[in-house]
Amino acid sequence: MYGDKRRILWVDDEIELLKPHVIFLQDKGFQVDTATNGQDAIELVRQNFRDESYDLILLDEMMSGMGGLSTLEVIKGIAPEIPVVMITKNEAESLMEDAIGQKISDYLTKPVNPSQILLTAKKIIDGHRIEGERVSRDYVAEFREISSRIDSDLDYKEWIDIHQTLTNWELEIDAHPETGLKESLMDQRRAANAAFGKYIDGTYKEWVRTKTDRPKLSHEIFETYVMPKLQPGKPVVMMVIDCMRLDQWLIMEEFVRDLFVISKDYYYSILPTATPYSRNAIFSGMLPLDMEKRFPEIWDKGNSDDDASRNRNEKELLADLLQRKRMRIDPKYIKIIDPDFGKNVVSNISSFAKLPLTAIVVNFVDILAHSRSDSDILKEIAPDESAYRSLTRSWFQHSYLLDLFKALAETDATIIVTTDHGSVRSMRGSKVLGDREASTNLRYKFGRNLKCDDRQAIFVKNPEDYMLPRRGVTINYIIAKEDFYFVYPTDYHKYLEQYHDSFQHGGISLEEMILPVVILDPR
Repeated sequence: MYGDKRRILWVDDEIELLKPHVIFLQDKGFQVDTATNGQDAIELVRQNFRDESYDLILLDEMMSGMGGLSTLEVIKGIAPEIPVVMITKNEAESLMEDAIGQKISDYLTKPVNPSQILLTAKKIIDGHRIEGERVSRDYVAEFREISSRIDSDLDYKEWIDIHQTLTNWELEIDAHPETGLKESLMDQRRAANAAFGKYIDGTYKEWVRTKTDRPKLSHEIFETYVMPKLQPGKPVVMMVIDCMRLDQWLIMEEFVRDLFVISKDYYYSILPTATPYSRNAIFSGMLPLDMEKRFPEIWDKGNSDDDASRNRNEKELLADLLQRKRMRIDPKYIKIIDPDFGKNVVSNISSFAKLPLTAIVVNFVDILAHSRSDSDILKEIAPDESAYRSLTRSWFQHSYLLDLFKALAETDATIIVTTDHGSVRSMRGSKVLGDREASTNLRYKFGRNLKCDDRQAIFVKNPEDYMLPRRGVTINYIIAKEDFYFVYPTDYHKYLEQYHDSFQHGGISLEEMILPVVILDPR
């Protein structure tokens, strides 16, 4: 498509009158073939389809004999990928709708001038290349600035900005893989996470002890973003999408932008960035140590940190939080763990959305991350972050979750969307020593006498310093930085290989810790 020959077929029964336009395009480097009727145009498309297809067809709508719409239908049957621009004197809305329904790329009204045709041709034929060149130029110009900022003494707001900037560039470069910038951007993301890990190591203990000069944390989500919206007669839907990264939300946002007025803020997940800690903190409004004191039974279930054993009490935690805040609201709590139940929620959401507060937990994104780790097929479909985003897009645009957003857009409810943590693509193993009763998590562990390379993790000797459950006198925690994952020496190489290149959570990275809070008001 971006070779030396950029081929245009112009079909018009008065093509002789357009000869100056044709010459103008040829002078601009386009090869232009012409046809005066639909049948000849179809034959030219058929002849050239296999060897060197046209890059653009300019098609007159009103021609003697076979009309433009009929010609368009046959051409799309032969070569559906060729862009077609319809040119007509007829401005009837029904005609435009018919043409658009047959997937034309643009629509021009006669009389057309040479510059107008040139602009349309360049936009369609060269638009992606031109945009890719702009992306390359802009990223190269910003690369040094980003690197310089990463190496400087950043505060939590500046780290949010770094994460936003890198994520936006990732989405841009996803759309333009021909730029060859993916590796450079991945290297810059790794450098950012290395610096971010050091930053969190030096600041997090103070964050959980003070409320000044720090970001909002998981346990403050409800009070900060939900409570102010709980007004008489104004229903609120709070949606927590488990394990959703910022890049995944930005992809979802593309599909709901026309449905809602959107405002966005950011918060930091508490450590560990894992469901039992971060999501319980969201629903309880408490840090894990305070939860242990108020609800000791939550942590009295052995060492397992799976969703079933640690997150059965979210409804009760939310009710307790509302009671502590002296809010007389009986919340509706819904957890969606499979598509069939999700579809059932969609069909009933109009009634739920009339209630003062509906809390919805969506587990599918977390399931997607874990399924990729366990499935060779999904790893092949989504071998890297770019493909993982593409997989998220494919799922979301056909999912019950998009249907749920569409249904909520028809209500009067304010929707607050967030997540409990993100995930990071784990690429490097970190050897860890500990007793047999230590937890099995890959990005964080708790147990007795845990040891690892302190350059690759934060070592929590005293859990109370991090407001974490004590679980016992000699318990300590380790929390992985960057893209490390923990592997025991026993069968080290087996498990190193097994968990290499899997999306995990629980540790310290921009992707896991810096998370969106999105307010959606139906348009």
